[in-house]
Order: sequence, then structure tokens, then C-alpha cells
Amino acid sequence: MKIQTIADLKKNDNFFLLAGPCVIEGEDMALRIAERVVKITDKLNIPYIFKGSYRKANRSRLDSFTGIGDEKALKVLAKVRNTFGVPVVTDIHAADEAAMAAEYVDVLQIPAFLCRQTDLLVAAAKTGKIVNIKKGQFLSPGAMLFAADKVVEAGNPQVMLTERGTTFGYQDLIVDYRGIPEMQTFGHPVILDVTHSLQQPNQTSGVTGGMPQLIETVAKAGVAVGVDGLFMETHEDPSVAKSDGANMLKLDLLEGLLEKLVRIRQSIL
Repeated sequence: MKIQTIADLKKNDNFFLLAGPCVIEGEDMALRIAERVVKITDKLNIPYIFKGSYRKANRSRLDSFTGIGDEKALKVLAKVRNTFGVPVVTDIHAADEAAMAAEYVDVLQIPAFLCRQTDLLVAAAKTGKIVNIKKGQFLSPGAMLFAADKVVEAGNPQVMLTERGTTFGYQDLIVDYRGIPEMQTFGHPVILDVTHSLQQPNQTSGVTGGMPQLIETVAKAGVAVGVDGLFMETHEDPSVAKSDGANMLKLDLLEGLLEKLVRIRQSIL
């Protein structure tokens, strides 16, 4: 499905899905994951955006994997788009990355820790691409109105907001589902980042932990509340993933989970 505007994501009554590996680890891996997810989402009539970070700028340790090279990874994302006819989304981390990434992807994502960075938001807006802003773990849902307004006031109304959990102590996150309908009142689609909401950051090992056994629970609750879209990171074998393996969904489990979520969605319409 060709997606150029947010309206294209909402052509049916289903939720839409952003899913893929945390980071592009290689071309073959990305194409295999995309092929599997495209088949599943086509079957279930779920609008789909392939997700992959071309570079991971926010890592706990200096020796953590950050990527295969910016241009190489962006070309992989473009190949996924061209091969399967689906839009792609990636994170950007600085204002000077926006125009570069926009040459290869359809949606620019603003990481949660950077959601207040005015120059980054404005640069993303000026590309004309859809801008997905992740809610900072340190912000209230209401505060995200100002982040969205920066993009709109820079001339781009194509904004989405993503809930990804709120800091709960030093090493945990919690999802306040009241924030989903609150942010929907701003007039922008709201996405629930299921897998990052289950992170357990700031571990003494320097490697973020997670609770993937609760992915289904969090996703079901989000759909029941009426979220517009879901974000999930998935991998063929999370145990060997080079980033965020502790909270990713094993790819083999995706179809069964989405079938359940579609039934919940249909029951609340």
C-alpha cells in the first residue's frame, strides 16, 4: 500500500503497524523480516510501515553496536520499500540528518529523549515527510502538544505521536493508558510502542533489560483503549539481536498476536 500521508494509514477501520528490527543489521535480514511481516499484514488487512534504525545513537556503552554504516543502512531501507512496496520509517538524531534520511524513507521518527529538540523537529518538518514523535519518558501526555505544534507551525501537519512508557523509578517504565485518548484530542494519530514500553533501562550491566512476556498484555490493552497504531520491534532470534533483544518480539509469534489484536479491534468498533 502506497502511503504518502497520514490519511493513507487510516483508509480502513484497522489499526496500522510499524514493525521491524531495532537496527538494520544487514540487507538479507531486513528483507527476510519485511517479507514475513508484509505477508501477515496483507492477510489481516493491516496498513504496514517497515521499521529499522539506520544507526543507534543512544546506547548505554561505548562498545555497543551502532550500525553497519549510515548510507549502507539507508539503502537497505530503500530496498525494502522498493522490493515490497511498503513505506519505511527510521530515527533521526540531529537536524542535519533529516534531509539525508528523507531521501530514503517515508516517515522520520524523533526519539523519545529528543522530542523537545526544536531544531530537530523543525528540520524533520521541512522535509515534508510524516513525522512520528515519540513521547519522552519524562513528559506528561499533555506536554506532547507543544512538540507536535513545533512540526505543524514549521509547515508540516503530518504528525504522529507515540506513547512508549514513562519512567517509573530508575530501572522501569509504566504505560499510563489515559495518555492515549488525551493525546488523540490534539488531532494527530497516536501509536503505542509496545516493545520499548517493556524496557528495563539503566541496568548495572550497561545492557537494557526487558519483559517480552508482557508484549501481548500491553498490546491488547492499547488496542482496547483505541490506539490508532502499534509499534513493535521484531527479530528472527531476539537472543542474538544486536540492539534491544531483551524486549523484542520473536518474529514467529507476530502473526498469532496480530490475529488476536485484530479481533479486539473489531469488537470495539
